Amino acid sequence: MAGQTPARILLVDDREENLLALEAILGGLGHELLRATSGAEALKHLLIQDVSLILLDVQMPEMDGYETAAHIKGRTRTQDIPIIFLTAIDREAHQAYRGYAAGAVDFLAKPFDPWVLRAKVEVFVGLQQERQRLLRRTEDLERRLDAVGGEKLAATLARVERLLVMAGDDGSAGGPLAEAIDLLRSLREDLASPVTAPSQR
Repeated sequence: MAGQTPARILLVDDREENLLALEAILGGLGHELLRATSGAEALKHLLIQDVSLILLDVQMPEMDGYETAAHIKGRTRTQDIPIIFLTAIDREAHQAYRGYAAGAVDFLAKPFDPWVLRAKVEVFVGLQQERQRLLRRTEDLERRLDAVGGEKLAATLARVERLLVMAGDDGSAGGPLAEAIDLLRSLREDLASPVTAPSQR
């Protein structure tokens, strides 16, 4: 994608020659490429590194790609990272189902076309970066709303209270106006009181 920010991509394959091939194909895109030779090593990377995309070999000893993907999707920190499975197995229906169930966004069969690989990487990196931008904007808006929302609500309640008082003198005569005024005053007091955070369990 034009103007795309450089990203960090994790390459996971137990064969050195496959990692070298991936690095040769993707090296010109300008992204930072991390490598892991096992599922366990990939999970260690993800404990300390933020990545935008994972290229994950399906057939690996000890922990295969499906099991590695399940661990990645099971962690809150990494569950939304897109995973492209790299497989030498023909993409039969049950293999595809297992991969998508494990959280894959796509499959590439080896040997893969370098142009197709580069195109898919750029698309998924771009989508992930856009998602992260939207999340940051949403969190920023929520913080800003939290900061000003309480003040604006308190001011609105005070104005409504004044209008009700004007409509029914001071509300001392009782009835609906007096009850509304009491309710508004109670709400304003609640807003002014410090909020106690719930205990963490």
